[in-house]
Amino acid sequence: MSDPKLAIFDVDGTLVDSREVIHRAMDRAFARAGLGGIEYDRVRTIVGLELTEAVLRLAPPDYPAERIPELATFYKQAFVEQRAEEGFSEPLYAGARETVERLADAGWLLGVATGKARRGLDIVFTHHGLHRYFQTLQTVDAGPGKPHPRMVLDAMAEVGARAEATVMIGDTSFDMEMARNAKARAVGVAWGFHTPDEIEAGGAHEIHHDYDALNAALDAFADGIGAPGRLAR
Repeated sequence: MSDPKLAIFDVDGTLVDSREVIHRAMDRAFARAGLGGIEYDRVRTIVGLELTEAVLRLAPPDYPAERIPELATFYKQAFVEQRAEEGFSEPLYAGARETVERLADAGWLLGVATGKARRGLDIVFTHHGLHRYFQTLQTVDAGPGKPHPRMVLDAMAEVGARAEATVMIGDTSFDMEMARNAKARAVGVAWGFHTPDEIEAGGAHEIHHDYDALNAALDAFADGIGAPGRLAR
């Protein structure tokens, strides 16, 4: 039997278009903390990191360290508040569901490695009916977040996949660094939070601009004919 093929997906910015809701929650959190809000172009740079680390990077240099957990709590509260508001939406990107279903039908094992807490991941996956496709769900609840390799290593261990048969698919440099640190293939997607240049700087083996291109690359990987080190535009 051939080695199991494992595709590990990031969530925010890769499967789910959460750009607006994440920015709104962080903006509200910073306003609630008396910091006057925060612009999207700063927020997008930290998406994927564990929340406390993310707000620490965004907070002003003179912001009291003891208030960082409070700022993280404000963000979580703002996100929960949004979920109850009329018109709230965290849609899947076009092609995301079809790709997940196709890979599952083709015998791939599927996983998640996300900066979300498990509770947030479960809410999103329940809403979109995605749980049944995934064999391993790795979140920051269980240990170090990105770019530490822990989530990818734990996913591989849980399903019995080798690094050589594993791809990590994500939209940030943190995803690429995490994949590289775990010796897995780092596959970037350009429709989320980080720019292609930022994703490339994180160590992407390749970058794709739509799900059609991603699917073709995954098929090539599965057939053993991928081109390591090639940057696909």
